[in-house]
Amino acid sequence: MIRQLLQLAVTGALLALTGVGASLVFGIQRVANFAHGEYLTFAAYVGLMLNVALRQSLLVSTVGAMLLTGLLALGIHFALLRPLRGRGLVAMSLITVGLGLMLRDVVFLVAGPQIRQYAIDQRAVFDLRLVRLSPGQAVALLVTGLVAPGVALFLARTRLGKSMRAVADNRDLAAISGVDVDRIGAYVWLLAGALAGLGGVMFAAVQGTFDPNLGFQVLFLIFTTVVLGGIGSPYGALAAGTVLGLAMELSTWQGLGGGLEARYKPVLAFTVLILLLLCRPQGLFGKARVL
Repeated sequence: MIRQLLQLAVTGALLALTGVGASLVFGIQRVANFAHGEYLTFAAYVGLMLNVALRQSLLVSTVGAMLLTGLLALGIHFALLRPLRGRGLVAMSLITVGLGLMLRDVVFLVAGPQIRQYAIDQRAVFDLRLVRLSPGQAVALLVTGLVAPGVALFLARTRLGKSMRAVADNRDLAAISGVDVDRIGAYVWLLAGALAGLGGVMFAAVQGTFDPNLGFQVLFLIFTTVVLGGIGSPYGALAAGTVLGLAMELSTWQGLGGGLEARYKPVLAFTVLILLLLCRPQGLFGKARVL
């Protein structure tokens, strides 16, 4: 029972953290980044290289993947997305779709389609009396338990975090108030990439095995989190990711009428999205707007 509850918390926290970055990017840059899932895939393979080829610990590999994925997102912003800014939401979204396909194909070409896993013994068990965890679950629980509240505090307490929320809420008003919108945009891409890097390594570690389709498999769950929370709202993404993760994992719990098969979890996610939007179209933390 306790192990299942911890698994619920880990899944929800990972969706929440990856959703925060995607939500801030849309709120500040007005880009629905459909390549966000491939950032997770890139991070998972960077972590694999550090963990397996260079024999680094999973924690060190996670930090390295976060750094390199953040730099990748920032580089793509300056090299491609910033010069094309102003082309319109639909055009920019299509560009990110093509970018995502390109990144996934590059991973396939470089790493191959083989199923991979980190250099951790998936059969090992940490017995904490009340709960038994695999190494991947233990690391994911530790990391997300530290990072999730850290991101919330960063957005709430720091000047940079407040500036990000201000630009996401009203870009023009923030610019008039003296906020350097372009600089904040660069920081947001760096943050979004780093959180995607964290999510990629943690999803791979929790699953045990992964392949180049890792990011594609969770991409629409991430965007469901963004829409559920209210597009552009980082706190909404944190709350919605937690709620969505709980709903999906609880659906397979045998204590609830035997539970659903795991393959139906995405169906449940979209059912939750539809029901919420029917009652609250702007999402949990979004603001209703009259056009």
